[in-house]
Amino acid sequence: DDLHVLRSAYLNSYFQTGYKNLMDAAIIKKTEEVESADKELEDLSEAYTKLDEIPFDFKRRRLSVVVRGSEGTTVMVTKGAVEEMLSICTQVRDEDAVKDLTAEVKTKILHMVSCLNDRGFRVLALAVKDNPSPVGAFNVSDECSMCFLGILAFLDPPKESVASTLAALRSHGVTTKILTGDNTQVTRTICKAVGLEVSSILEGSDIEDLSDTQLCERAQTTTVFAKLTPEQKARIVRVLRECGHTVGYMGDGINDAAAMKQADIGISVDSAVDVAKESADIILLQKDLGVLEQGIIGGRKTFANMVKYIKMTASSNFGNVLSVLISSAMLPFLPMQSIQLILLNLIYDLSCTAIPWDGVDREMIERPRAWNASSIGKFMICFGPISSIFDVLTFAVMFLVICPLCVSGGIVWWDLPSVYSGAQLANIRAAYCMLFQTGWFVESMWSQTLVIHMIRTSKIPFIQSNASWQLTLCTSCAIALLTLIPFSPLGAVLGLCPLPLIYFAYLAICVLLYMVLTTLCKKLYIHHYGELL
Repeated sequence: DDLHVLRSAYLNSYFQTGYKNLMDAAIIKKTEEVESADKELEDLSEAYTKLDEIPFDFKRRRLSVVVRGSEGTTVMVTKGAVEEMLSICTQVRDEDAVKDLTAEVKTKILHMVSCLNDRGFRVLALAVKDNPSPVGAFNVSDECSMCFLGILAFLDPPKESVASTLAALRSHGVTTKILTGDNTQVTRTICKAVGLEVSSILEGSDIEDLSDTQLCERAQTTTVFAKLTPEQKARIVRVLRECGHTVGYMGDGINDAAAMKQADIGISVDSAVDVAKESADIILLQKDLGVLEQGIIGGRKTFANMVKYIKMTASSNFGNVLSVLISSAMLPFLPMQSIQLILLNLIYDLSCTAIPWDGVDREMIERPRAWNASSIGKFMICFGPISSIFDVLTFAVMFLVICPLCVSGGIVWWDLPSVYSGAQLANIRAAYCMLFQTGWFVESMWSQTLVIHMIRTSKIPFIQSNASWQLTLCTSCAIALLTLIPFSPLGAVLGLCPLPLIYFAYLAICVLLYMVLTTLCKKLYIHHYGELL
């Protein structure tokens, strides 16, 4: 510990006008904590006046501040990466003496830094120079022939939740890569602490010599990138996206902003600098990286439920249109009135509002899934006609069996004129038509709603996989409501009539066969295309 080193570090961190990062804040806080131990640390901000500054940049990797003390002496204090700082120093302060910076001393300093890096410490070097160029003439060329003052070591331990979060992300098919400006030793130590395997590290200097194609190949197999500039971080993110990967980038500093803008989604934290938060799409308010896993699972559930609704609605609507086309060619009357069709779709859509709360099978969130518009057509063509098959079966049973038995004494539609005439024939035909429309109205609701449970999972519904209670409640209420409407006064207003018991016997068989056929088609579809949704 050396308060003289801390004193000079304070002057650099306090008077620099750029963004004060966490290390600057730590230096200032430490000085304030121990200023009572040394009078030279008291009121430094008042004892010195800032004269000039050379801001930090990623080529020099250092920052210089020129200050004048109350006694009138001018000093330049420079803070930066160790290797870059050693390159501009010719002397070193050893206790109270100033000596030449020999190769042996450099080796000793680098060994000390290496030991600290291996323990996970981030290290900065500090150097001073008395009486640099005057204000107006001061520039980068003054950063030479400096006196190496000492080093500043910072410990930034990873959060306890990092290791478990990385393991969870890995189990969900997410590859984690580290893009950092730190050196390889610190990065390797941190990766070891969080259980991230590091086979090789690619440094920023190596990236400069690679084309985008070469970098793309290396980036896909490399886990850790160290000593990067902000532009290099952004380039890595860009080439990974161009390789077809979906990239999320998480950062909290100024040097992360460019990479966050290049990523598909930028993630930051509430304590990040303003420019990082402005560049981010998502800002984490909790200090727990487990939120990332929850977000990924939530996103995949939302995507899966969205695909469910689109595919099941597309196939259902396709089947209904196909059924109407068939009925228009076969039947002498409309299979359903417009008001009945509108009510059917309204109740069905209301029952679908619970889909966002539906659970998702574990297999659907194990790995990321991409949007595939072409799969909608395949799904629609495969499952849409299934409902049409049972619609046509319902047409035949209602037209040839149930309506004749319950309305016309066993006489089918085309034989009615030979038995009845006039107003009696019109009344019987109206009752015949009303019972038929009611039968298809109820059967359509049952098939449309049950298809939600059939298609929401690749497993056997109600046995291997159950919908959420919200979806189950909504669909059950929808079926019950549409089944009871024909028996209510509202049914008569809508042109519906009570259904006989024989119809419900047929409906039970129809629904059972529908579920069996849909399950078989699911198996064939999954076997052919590899997945259901």
